[in-house]
Amino acid sequence: MTQLLDETPPSAPAGARWYPGPHPPACSAAGVLPLVSRIREPARLLAVPAGGVGVAVDGSPEPDGTGEGLPLLGTLPPLYPEWLGDRSFNERHGTRFPYIAGEMANGIATTHMVAALADAGMLGFFGAAGLGPERVEAAVRDLAARLGERPNWGVNLIHSPAEPALENRVADLLVHHRVPAVSASAFMTLTPAVVRVAAAGLHRDAHGRVVRRTRILAKVSRPETAEAFLSPAPGELLQPLVAEGRLTAAEAELAARVPVAEDVTVEADSGGHTDNRPLTALLPAVLALRERLARAHGYDRPVRIGAAGGLGTPAAVAAAFALGAAYVVTGSVNQSAVESGLSDDAKAMLAQADVTDVAMAPAADMFELGVRLQVLRRGTLFASRAAQLYELYRDHTSWEDVPAQRRATVEQDILRAPFATVWEETRRFWQQRDPAQAARAESDPHHRMALVFRWYLGKSSRWAIEGRTERRADYQIWCGPAMGAFNRWTAHGFLADPARRTVVQIARNLLEGAAVLTRAHQLRSYGVPVPDAAFAYPPRPLT
Repeated sequence: MTQLLDETPPSAPAGARWYPGPHPPACSAAGVLPLVSRIREPARLLAVPAGGVGVAVDGSPEPDGTGEGLPLLGTLPPLYPEWLGDRSFNERHGTRFPYIAGEMANGIATTHMVAALADAGMLGFFGAAGLGPERVEAAVRDLAARLGERPNWGVNLIHSPAEPALENRVADLLVHHRVPAVSASAFMTLTPAVVRVAAAGLHRDAHGRVVRRTRILAKVSRPETAEAFLSPAPGELLQPLVAEGRLTAAEAELAARVPVAEDVTVEADSGGHTDNRPLTALLPAVLALRERLARAHGYDRPVRIGAAGGLGTPAAVAAAFALGAAYVVTGSVNQSAVESGLSDDAKAMLAQADVTDVAMAPAADMFELGVRLQVLRRGTLFASRAAQLYELYRDHTSWEDVPAQRRATVEQDILRAPFATVWEETRRFWQQRDPAQAARAESDPHHRMALVFRWYLGKSSRWAIEGRTERRADYQIWCGPAMGAFNRWTAHGFLADPARRTVVQIARNLLEGAAVLTRAHQLRSYGVPVPDAAFAYPPRPLT
C-alpha cells in the first residue's frame, strides 16, 4: 500500500515571523499571479491563518506595531535570467547570459546578428557552413574589427566529409585569425581539422594550468559523438598534426590532458542536421557520460553540457535548464529575426509555420551518405523533391540509367533545365572549388549525378536567402518544431510583428520567461496556489 505524503504546510522555524508591508500576503490564485513575475525580489513563504501557504514580496522581519506578523516558512531569493545556467559558462565565455544563438548556415547567422548578441552579453556564431573560405575570412575580419578582443563571438566549423580539404582550409583560417570560439557541428567523429583548432595555442599559465586560446563548443546528437569531444584528443590524430607542423609537440602533449571541448551542446529535435532525439532522453544520458569521463580523466576544470533543439518558448528553455543544461542554444527561431540573412519572403513563410509543418530531407553536404536534415514543409515542395532525387541516386548508377519519363519530370519540375546544362554549371563550380571532384565526376557517372542533384539542394537554400520568389516552391529553409511553437507563443504579442523580432528581443524574452516559469514552479512546489496563467509568460519589450 502506497503511503500518502503529508500535505500540511512545513512548520515555521521557531519564532521566525514576517510582517507584511502595505499589501497583505497573497494566498489565492488571483493574488499570487502578479507576484510570480517579480523574480528580482525575494519571495517570503508564509503560513496564513486560513491554512496553506501564502507569499509576500514586501514587508519586514521587524514588528511594525500593526500586527503579530505571520509565521515565516522560508524565503526564495531573487532569481535572474542570468542565473539560470552554470555560472562558469558566463565566466568562461565573457557573457552575461547562458545563451547562444547563431551559426545558421550560408551566412543566415550574419555578422550583424553575432555582433548584436555580443553587445547584449550573449554568445553568437557566424553561419560559415556552406560558404567558401573567402567569405568566411571576410566575416572573421569584420567581426574582429567590430568586437576587438571580446571573447563572446565565434564562427561555425561544420564537418564536411565530402570536402575534407574545405574543412581543413576553414580550420586553418580560424586558427590563423585566432577566432576566440568555434562551434563544431555535424561531426560524426573527430577529424584532424577540429582537433587542430582545439589544440592550437594550448599552453600553461603561471600556475601550471592548461589555458586554451580557442574554445571549442561541440554540438552533438549522439552519446558516442559526445564521448569523443568529452575525451582528450587521441594520439593517432595528434601525432600526424605534429609531424606535418600543424601543431607543436607541446600543444599535442597538453591536448592529451584536456577534453577536446569543454562545452558540449546536446542537440535534440532541431532544424537542419538532426537525429530527431527528444531532449528529455538525450540530455540526461550525456550528463551522466560527462560525469563518468570527468572522473576517468581527472579533469581539473568544469566541463559543461548545454541544450539545443526545440527551444522556441520560455517553457522549453526552462525545461532545458531544469534538466541540468549549463546553457541553451537557439537556432530555428533566429532565422525569423531582423538580423537574419534569410529573405523577407522566406521569413514570412517561417512566421506561418506550426509545430508539425516540418519534414526531413536529404542534406546537400552529406547527400551520398544519405544524411538528412529537417526543413520547413509548409509552402514548399523542397523536401519531397529532394527525396525523389536521392531515391534516383540510390537506385540508379547513372543519369542515363534513369527511365526516360522520370528524367523528363526531373528536368521539367525540379531542375527546370536539361541535366546536361546543369552539369556544365556544376562542373565549372567544382573546377574552381575542388577540381578533384570535377575530375572524378567526368569518369564516374554516378558521382556526376550526385553533384548535379547536390546543385539543386545547394541552390534551393540560396533561393530562400535571395528571395527568388519564382522558385518559392523549391525553398530549402532549415526549421525544427521550435519555430511553430515560437509562432504560437508570440501570436498575440509584440513579437508577432516580424519587424520587432530582433535576435536580442527573442533571446531576452525566452530567458525572462524561463525565469518567471521557474519561479512559478518553485512557488507551486512549496504549496503556494499558483494559477495556470502563471505558466504562460507573454512576450514584452525588454531592455
